[in-house]
Amino acid sequence: MEHLPHRDLSLLPKAHLHLHFTGSMRPSTLLELAEKYGVHLPEVLKTGTPPKLRATDERGWFRFQRLYDIARSCLREPEDIHRLVREAAQEDVRDGSGWLEIQVDPTSYAPLLGGLIPALEIILDAVDSAARETGLGMRVLVAANRMKHPLEARTLARLAVRYADRGVVGFGLSNDERRGMARDFDRAFAIAREGGLLAAPHGGELTGPSSVRDCLDDLRAARVGHGVRAAEDPRLLRKLAERQVACEVCPASNVALGVYDKHEDVPLRTLFDAGVPLALGADDPLLFGSRLAAQYEIARRHHAFTDEELAELARQSIRASAAPEDVRRKLLAGVDDWLAAPAGRSGQPVQAMVPATVPAMNVRG
Repeated sequence: MEHLPHRDLSLLPKAHLHLHFTGSMRPSTLLELAEKYGVHLPEVLKTGTPPKLRATDERGWFRFQRLYDIARSCLREPEDIHRLVREAAQEDVRDGSGWLEIQVDPTSYAPLLGGLIPALEIILDAVDSAARETGLGMRVLVAANRMKHPLEARTLARLAVRYADRGVVGFGLSNDERRGMARDFDRAFAIAREGGLLAAPHGGELTGPSSVRDCLDDLRAARVGHGVRAAEDPRLLRKLAERQVACEVCPASNVALGVYDKHEDVPLRTLFDAGVPLALGADDPLLFGSRLAAQYEIARRHHAFTDEELAELARQSIRASAAPEDVRRKLLAGVDDWLAAPAGRSGQPVQAMVPATVPAMNVRG
């Protein structure tokens, strides 16, 4: 049988649901901002190549967090925030994303941006501007830090709900899942859910299936950040599939952080075949070296996903998103067009199909 060329994955319409704020930065931008502010970067952040990290032990996770914190310290002025968001949107559009939910803990940026509320408003204003400029549908997921006190998470949840009409669509919980029990944050997630926000905590990355189960049972997660370790528990897989709770799987990140030794070990096929909805994400491209389309390429190259299956992965990401119904319809139709087109001619770039959809946000204060 004649082997047909693959369709271009950068033209496959998709939603990006797992991208961290500072981690979305271009390496070249980090170098420029570090020079601007006189920040000394460790050599691993100067090369533009991903550092070798293994976060499955305490020392490795600390090193990962230290690199992330150094990069974040280079974001000091509103113009830096606007640049980061604009460039993240541009990169996503280039990779075929029609919808991006960028994840941020605004408390991390508050000290340099005038406080918690001004920080979130600057971020939301940057998202609004980037969406209008690039045509990418874009929203914000506010994430609490599980290393901090649960009362701080409640404060963030109330703030996130307050800005639900300004571009915040979800509430998350990030950082080392080996610290802080999920149930300690149940009240924060209840506040977020009651305010209409989607619950999307991290789980099942550095610890096993029990952390995914905790996200479901204690936090009533609609999506789980990562969730790959659920593959170790068939009963949990059935639960995720029955409830249609999507796992935001980040294949390159899983290997870079040592969760799995090689790409073939990431249980993409196990999750997919079990009927668990998946949304592939880049996590932190600054540190892991690959963006959204590359995650689909990993599924193709290392897990033998066909174009039909890759299209279904894209559909699952769109269905799991907080995108308005009209945007979902356009993106899903674009997936069908991509699949219907002969390989090598897979339709128009997604940015031509999806108008800017974020309503105007008048920054207060």
